[in-house]
Amino acid sequence: MSFPALHIDTVGTQGPNVVLLHGWGVNNAVFSPLKNALHQYRVHYVDLPGFGLSPNIDGDINQWVQALAQQLPKNAIWIGWSLGGLLATKVAVDFPDSVSTLVTLASSPCFMARDANDALPAWPGILPAVLAQFSTQLNRDLPRTVERFLAIQAMGSDNAKADISQIKQLVLSKPMPSRQALAQGLTMLEEVDLRQQLNQITQPWLRMWGKLDGLVPRRVIQQMPQAENISDILLSKASHAPFISHSDEFLHNLLPWLTKYQQ
Repeated sequence: MSFPALHIDTVGTQGPNVVLLHGWGVNNAVFSPLKNALHQYRVHYVDLPGFGLSPNIDGDINQWVQALAQQLPKNAIWIGWSLGGLLATKVAVDFPDSVSTLVTLASSPCFMARDANDALPAWPGILPAVLAQFSTQLNRDLPRTVERFLAIQAMGSDNAKADISQIKQLVLSKPMPSRQALAQGLTMLEEVDLRQQLNQITQPWLRMWGKLDGLVPRRVIQQMPQAENISDILLSKASHAPFISHSDEFLHNLLPWLTKYQQ
């Protein structure tokens, strides 16, 4: 199956390939603060379908993941933030040849809070009413909804106002995301549950969390699988966007870990 070409800004001509996937409501410009720090890599800054300069791709998470796997280098380091982490995790499961190492930032295999069932325990996450409210607001006032979501990204940060200002300036330099893409992304946050597939991930996996994150509670860490290939780092003062709110501490943890697993 072929898909429309996604917009991917590739920076660097040598070094291991790194794929960066942003979260809901934004675009790849949100990662601009990392460009200098990642200069030794060949970094692919992706605009997810319908975000930034990328066209829409119809379907659900399966179609998005297929498109990403087709259009990005094999055997790359995949770094996904929030919704981007969910997508990167799914790529690691479905297309393991694409992902040499996986990094998820403030991300969860299941963003929505869930009650226990026969197969799985109760799960901490976003209350259904919160995502339902976003969905309703999307149809009323798209720019304000995205702005409000950006404000949540920096919740708990010592420099919340500065963080929001920086994110907004970067993100708004590109077109607003399409309504279709925003709705698809919200549906993924509401419905996708990868918990039972996580044991299929055998690649080195770094999971970075913000202790003050209002969207992915730190209680999630205790319920995630543990294995020799997995490392967890909890940034004590960060919330949902640690690479912006605490970029020095974030890079101090990320870069040595990446170096350890370079081929």
